[in-house]
Amino acid sequence: MSELSKVPVTVLKGVGEAMAEKLAKVGLENLQDVLFHLPLRYQDRTRVVPIGQLRPGQDAVIEGVVSGADVTMGKRRSLVVRLGDGTGVLSLRFYHFSNAQKEGLKRGTHLRCYGEARPGASGLEIYHPEYRALNGDEPPPPVEQTLTPIYPSTEGLTQQRLRLLCQQSLSLLGPRSLPDWLPDELARDYQLAPLDDAIRYLHNPPADADLDELAEGQHWAQHRLAFEELLTHQLSQQRLRESLRSLRAPVLPKAKRLQAQYLANLG
Repeated sequence: MSELSKVPVTVLKGVGEAMAEKLAKVGLENLQDVLFHLPLRYQDRTRVVPIGQLRPGQDAVIEGVVSGADVTMGKRRSLVVRLGDGTGVLSLRFYHFSNAQKEGLKRGTHLRCYGEARPGASGLEIYHPEYRALNGDEPPPPVEQTLTPIYPSTEGLTQQRLRLLCQQSLSLLGPRSLPDWLPDELARDYQLAPLDDAIRYLHNPPADADLDELAEGQHWAQHRLAFEELLTHQLSQQRLRESLRSLRAPVLPKAKRLQAQYLANLG
């Protein structure tokens, strides 16, 4: 495909006029914008954690069987679902729910959930987890193969939609789809990876990626983008300085009357 900076986001599946306006609010007008819309952080959904191993504050994927679902009337009305997997039990708490949702979480339902475990009145709880029911007659679907990116967003633009758009854009990323300003010699001297490799990695880090390294901006893929950003900034400043040097100052004619007028006014 040609340069992605010339391809509007409307070529992506599911992007009409309304969605294009939402994307424009976060600066996404073409496919190059989408690819450089990098994640803020990542979630690890690549493995299922036994409930008995969960710790407060931990984000995790869990699986279990519903042992009960009740509506409680505390400070706020909520649906509390008890989930167990043989290693432990926790509660899923929903403050916003429908009767259909309650019926879908009846006793014996096998669930896979994702969320943050927090201390609750009766042990660990997950508030409004993402979840899906699993068919007990079939093997559970595989977990994610890469870390899950969390993108900068705006109202009406979900993380799921952003991930789908980024994956579509990545499928169109070719070796010459993005301008790579680094000369081969410079990239080799500083051991910098190709730009498209860095972009692909940051949108889909493998399961064994170092989350701390990514969070601190110390990963090689982040270094590659930072190096180019700093280089282009320096080059733009150099071009600006050269442009200013090329401007000649206007010649100011010698004043004829102002000097005498100034001296006369001194008294």
